[in-house]
Amino acid sequence: MEENENQNRGVSPLHTPDGESAGRPENGQTAQSAEASELEDERSSEEPSATVQPERPRSALAEFLLNILRGAAIGMAFIIPGFSGGSIAAILGVYEKLIGSVTDLFKHFKRSILFLLPIALGMVLGIAALFFPIQWGLENYPIPTVTLFVGLSLGGLPSVTDKIGPTKKWTHLVAFLLPCAAAACLVFLPIGKEVYLFSLSAGGYLLLLLIGAVGACALVVPGISGSMLLLIFGYYKPILDLVSKNLLRGLNVGTSVLVLALVFVGAVAGFFAISFLMRFLLKKFPRGTFVAILGFILGSIVAVYAVTVRNTPAELSGLYASPWYWIVAVLLLLFGAACSYFLYRYSKKK
Repeated sequence: MEENENQNRGVSPLHTPDGESAGRPENGQTAQSAEASELEDERSSEEPSATVQPERPRSALAEFLLNILRGAAIGMAFIIPGFSGGSIAAILGVYEKLIGSVTDLFKHFKRSILFLLPIALGMVLGIAALFFPIQWGLENYPIPTVTLFVGLSLGGLPSVTDKIGPTKKWTHLVAFLLPCAAAACLVFLPIGKEVYLFSLSAGGYLLLLLIGAVGACALVVPGISGSMLLLIFGYYKPILDLVSKNLLRGLNVGTSVLVLALVFVGAVAGFFAISFLMRFLLKKFPRGTFVAILGFILGSIVAVYAVTVRNTPAELSGLYASPWYWIVAVLLLLFGAACSYFLYRYSKKK
């Protein structure tokens, strides 16, 4: 009877591995040990261990450096006709956060700046470091150079498709097909005559504000290449020459700075305006918006090859007969796809 009463109270005899009964501790000792173990558990849960604390600055630094790399990729896409910085941002999984940080810049200033700063720094570094290599690659080996960035786009598509998920709505099919066709058909717009930027009228200088806003499309609207639109309107190559052949050589510095300043102001204004529009769409129609983004991205790949082939000089057409030309292009396609895919997997894991 006494043993049964002890069992009902929750006090059971201790047993050795052989099943033999061992001495029972007193109730006071059991309560004290339980209280001590509870206090230790509370301390261990409230006080992080020394091995956990150093992880925070390392992870923050890793995220900062990763955002610099993302910004560099966006900056590279910005200067390549047919590619959109917005597409790269969507592929790398930072598009929504980028739009939110821009639109909430004055509402959550510190948080927005901490995110936008490494992205902007990466864009500047990407454009500065790869301005001449990309220009050289596009002028001498256009297909392999463009194919590298096609691989970067394709490898990161899961970051967009994951946000769409399974869907059977016909409206989503329309939302995919229309942007895809629109991005692909941009190549059929007639390319305007190149503009001489050193003899513009007053209206021509004001027009640079609109040109800057058009260029901002490359950063905000995935699949729409601002640089290709500048190429269509005849401003792309003159702006590149303005930087490489005049400003960097100390020639026509005043006019060059004025032109770039007006383009920059227009780009910032357009960037904010289009960001608010995209944020509205992402808030009201999130899945449909990403379906349209996917269509823009795939359609722009068609456009970039068409623009590249059309703008390839006649003296480079002989490269098409070389098998190595296409082998290198395929290798760069696989390399670019692998890089963006593993970057996407790393971002998703972290």
